[in-house]
Amino acid sequence: MKKRIKVNTPVPNAQELKDTTTNIFINTLIFVLAGIIIVMGWSIYEKMNSTEQAASTEKSEQKPSEIIQVEVLNGCGVSGVGDTFTDFLRSSKIDVVNTDNYVSFDVDETIVIDRIGNMANARKVAELLGIKPDRAVNQLNSDYFVDVTIIIGKDYFSLTPLN
Repeated sequence: MKKRIKVNTPVPNAQELKDTTTNIFINTLIFVLAGIIIVMGWSIYEKMNSTEQAASTEKSEQKPSEIIQVEVLNGCGVSGVGDTFTDFLRSSKIDVVNTDNYVSFDVDETIVIDRIGNMANARKVAELLGIKPDRAVNQLNSDYFVDVTIIIGKDYFSLTPLN
């Protein structure tokens, strides 16, 4: 018969088992959190990329609306000019929802303001009035319920409605 040789293998004590379990738990937690951070970072990157693409697509494909709602403000102080512009725009199939005075009467050049983020509307109205496209500006305001605001300046006599 063969004799068995007894080899002494160290038996882990309770403290070593606890340390090993804690290390495994911490390493697993670090791995899971790192994965979550990577997924969230990728998600944010994708959303930012898609937002930029959508914004550039919207800007390049803007077309004037079928119905453009306009506000006409008299900024030159000449009586009746706002009504003349309103009549002209309505005859051109533009929906004028408000005609009023501007806060002051010292506006030198007529300005067309885009209120909803569709500059094609403002450019169409500017073209109808005989205004240069560079005087159509973008000034978004969700408090206004119009697409375009026109502030009539002291150059009103040179514009299409009075020619």
